[in-house]
Amino acid sequence: MKINSYSFGSIIIDGQKYEKDIIIDQRKIKKRKKKASKQFRSNFDHTPLSIWENIPWNCKTLIIGTGNNGALPVMEEVREKARKKGIKLVLMTTPEALKHINDADTNLILHLTC
Repeated sequence: MKINSYSFGSIIIDGQKYEKDIIIDQRKIKKRKKKASKQFRSNFDHTPLSIWENIPWNCKTLIIGTGNNGALPVMEEVREKARKKGIKLVLMTTPEALKHINDADTNLILHLTC
């Protein structure tokens, strides 16, 4: 996969532009559907990543790009589930996460704003 450009709220991968959070699951790009996590928004002042979302667990490493400034909250239940599944969970800013887009056996969840 080739990142053509990234800026706050927008990314172009392999010539395709995305303006919403995305999931990269075994090199396939999908839209992050965060509706199930919106119920927790008032607890975090931001819609967090929760286990109620479709998280791409079929990997050895799951990288969560927490946004340009690292503001995406990740609920403790996500961390716990990763531990139970034996998956290495790594949180970093989205610009840092993008450096790992082609890492073997690694899936990503990328928050494109804050």
